[in-house]
Amino acid sequence: MIPTYLIVGNFLSLCCAICIAISVVKKDKTNLIWWQIWDSVFGLLASLVLRSYSSASTSILCITRNILACKYGLTKFMTLLLIVIGVSIGLYVNNRGIFGLFPIAAFTGYTISMYWAKNDQQMRYSLIVNLSLWLIHDFYIQAYPSALMDVTLCVWTFYQAMRRVKRKRHMKKNTKSSYFTGE
Repeated sequence: MIPTYLIVGNFLSLCCAICIAISVVKKDKTNLIWWQIWDSVFGLLASLVLRSYSSASTSILCITRNILACKYGLTKFMTLLLIVIGVSIGLYVNNRGIFGLFPIAAFTGYTISMYWAKNDQQMRYSLIVNLSLWLIHDFYIQAYPSALMDVTLCVWTFYQAMRRVKRKRHMKKNTKSSYFTGE
């Protein structure tokens, strides 16, 4: 028989997966961030139920980061402060060994990207790395709906990134050919 905590944790993980899936189809940045906040709320609850405390602490900081980014934009000071707090608390409460480091690394990398990325393509690459780290962690703690959504979103984001690269190459090629043909 499946333990109750695993059923509850996977239900919360499913809610988490639904929220992140909704967020990726949103065009408005504020709306996207609010869905990601709900994703982090459900992720926090799932992490607590599935006993991954570094992930739970990271989820709290993801909520904080996203609210700050939405309301004020991330400053260099806020970014550094969030990273220091995230790494410190995450390492302190980590009860999953090396697998507990994956949420800390994902949070740190994505927070840096939110501050420094110059365009949406750079954010796509960062998201692929972020989701890959969460995939390993989610699979380890048996949060299967989130792990499945991590795989799906990794593939989708990679596809979108490659489509964008192909489109840019095509535009560059057409610009060169029209230059030489006099069009």
